[in-house]
Amino acid sequence: MVFSVLAALAAALCYGVGTVLQALGARRTAGASGLDPRVLTRALRQWPFVLGTGLDLAGYACQFVALRELPIFAVEAAQSANLAVTAVLAVPVLGARLRGPEWGAVAAVCAGLALLGVSAGHEGPAHTHAAFHWSLLACVAALGLAGWAAARLAEPWRSRLLGLLSGLGFGLIALATRVLTDLSFPDLLASPTVYALVIGAALTFLLYTIALQGGAVTSVAAALVVGETVLPAGVGIVFLGDHSRPGPYGPLALTGFVCAVAGAIALSRFAEGEPDRPG
Repeated sequence: MVFSVLAALAAALCYGVGTVLQALGARRTAGASGLDPRVLTRALRQWPFVLGTGLDLAGYACQFVALRELPIFAVEAAQSANLAVTAVLAVPVLGARLRGPEWGAVAAVCAGLALLGVSAGHEGPAHTHAAFHWSLLACVAALGLAGWAAARLAEPWRSRLLGLLSGLGFGLIALATRVLTDLSFPDLLASPTVYALVIGAALTFLLYTIALQGGAVTSVAAALVVGETVLPAGVGIVFLGDHSRPGPYGPLALTGFVCAVAGAIALSRFAEGEPDRPG
């Protein structure tokens, strides 16, 4: 299980660096009205965005490994720690200066992840009813409709809602990954979960890119953290049997989850790629 914990932290590292690069690349491209897929085409012409996308793919590979053994609430809380990675990297790379409360937020994320690492139970791929797999595909369709509606709103609600929907999309990807039990090629082709995973990933990527162009990246990052952690963690506990280690570890896991997510939200301004500098 130690290897899975290290994989979750490696995913957070990849996502944290990728967030800065994607924000920089998205800001250099022309915006769009509505949910326009051409935004991705334009963004992928910018080398920072391409490099950030490559890091996202590497991060997902690490996340896939982590979800083979760890509960969703632990893995998704670890993913939210990518903002702590971004914040620390912003000091030498972007010339940012972390103030006392922000160092406290970094410490809260680290402490939360330590508690989750100690208390998380050992899990495996979840065997669920076929209805759950089809419901994931239905959720992708609902996510697309909600994204289409949110993209037509005015700022700042446009970026905030797209950020929240992006987070839900990332959570959906984690749920789909968790319930993939048979990785043989014929079964993958016949599984609705695979189509939910592929289509959901493309849709989430589009929503996230459009959200990053809106200017309110701090709000986008905070909403994304909430979307990718809280609801997927609840689904994992209720439907997939996620749990902490037996004994007194339940309260420790809850405390670790809250600390990691709250600390990540407090650090959400560092998703900008250009953190504020004190006068």
